Amino acid sequence: MNKKINITLSGLFITVLSACGSNNTSEQQVEVTPEQVTAQKQIPDVPVQDKIQVNENWNLVWQDEFENPEIDLNKWGFEINCFGGGNDEKQCYTNRSDNAYIKDGVLTIAALKESFTGPALLDDDPNYSVENTRTQPYTSARLRTKYKGDWKYGRFEISAKLPYGQGTWPAIWMLPTDWVYGGWAGSGELDIMEVVNLKAESDEPSYAGFPEGRVHGTLHYGRKAPENVYTGTYTHLQNNDNPADDFHEYAVEWEEGEIRWYIDDIHYATQTSDSWYTQYMKDGKLVNGEGAAPFDQNFHLILNFAVGGNWAGNVNEKGIDESVFPQVFEIDYVRVYQCSTNVETGKGCAAIDPAAKLVIGAPQPEL
Repeated sequence: MNKKINITLSGLFITVLSACGSNNTSEQQVEVTPEQVTAQKQIPDVPVQDKIQVNENWNLVWQDEFENPEIDLNKWGFEINCFGGGNDEKQCYTNRSDNAYIKDGVLTIAALKESFTGPALLDDDPNYSVENTRTQPYTSARLRTKYKGDWKYGRFEISAKLPYGQGTWPAIWMLPTDWVYGGWAGSGELDIMEVVNLKAESDEPSYAGFPEGRVHGTLHYGRKAPENVYTGTYTHLQNNDNPADDFHEYAVEWEEGEIRWYIDDIHYATQTSDSWYTQYMKDGKLVNGEGAAPFDQNFHLILNFAVGGNWAGNVNEKGIDESVFPQVFEIDYVRVYQCSTNVETGKGCAAIDPAAKLVIGAPQPEL
C-alpha cells in the first residue's frame, strides 16, 4: 500500500490518497486539528548525551520514598499562605489533603481551580497572621524540610512527573535556612528543577509552534532584592520526551565552590563560585562575601506547585488556561547524599561530563 498525504492551504483538512494494486484508487478528505498539522513539522533534534556514572562514595543520609499512607511531618512542613510567592502567583498554599497526599507510593501536589482565603503574608514574615487574609482563585501546596532536613553540600535526587498546561509552574528547589547573608536573594537560592507551561505552545524561537518542554536549573544571588541577579540555563529531555509524560530524576551535586545539574544522570550544566557572589550589610557597611558565599551555608528542600505569576502566567502573554485544571505534580522519591570522601566540603564525589554547559554568572559590582 502506498499512501500520500497533502496538507491544504487552510491547514484544516488533509487529502488521503491510497492505492491497493496498480489501478484502484480512492480519495477521502479528513478533518485534522491544528496540533496535527504542527506535528508534521520537524522538531529540532536534541543532542544525544551519555549518562554519567554516579560516584559510589555518595552516602545516603536522608530520604522519603513516600511508602506510608500519610505525609511524614517529621520530614516535611507545610507553608500556609495566599502570598503569591512575590511573583503575583494565583494560588493559596494549604495543608489540606485535597492539595497534598500520598497515593500508591507517590506524593501528589494538586493545583485546583477554586476560590480560597488564607494568610496574606509568607509564613516566615514577622507580621504573618491568620487574621490578615487574601483570596486567590486556585489552591495548591508547598512543602519544605526546613529545620527537619537542612544540609550544606551533597547530592539531591528527586524523581518526579510534572504537571502541564498554560499557567502551571512546579518547582524543586532550595533556600537557606538561616539567611546568613541577609534577605533574598543575598543569601542565595538554588533551583534544582523548574518548568512552566509544559505542552502549551513554546515561546522558544527554535521550538516555536511546538509543545513547551524545557527544564530549567538556576541560581539566585547578589544583593538583597531588588538588586538581586540570577543565572542558569535550560535543557530538553533526550528524544524530546516531555517531562509531563513520565517520571524523570532531577538532581544537583553541590560541593564547595561548584554546583552541577543532572537529569536522568545526564550532566547538563555547571556553575562555580568564580561566577556567583554575594554583597550584604555587615556592621552598617556593604561588604563582599568570601569564598563560596552565599552557597556555603545550610539549605533546605522545597517542593511546590505554583499557578500563574510573572513567569508562568505572563511569559508568552497567554495568562492561565483554566481548562487544564486540576493538575498534579507527582514525586516518587526524594534522596539526599553526602560525600563520604569529604563531608565538610562535599568534594571528591563529582560526576562530570565535559560536554555540560558552564554557565557564566553575573559580574560582581564594585562596592
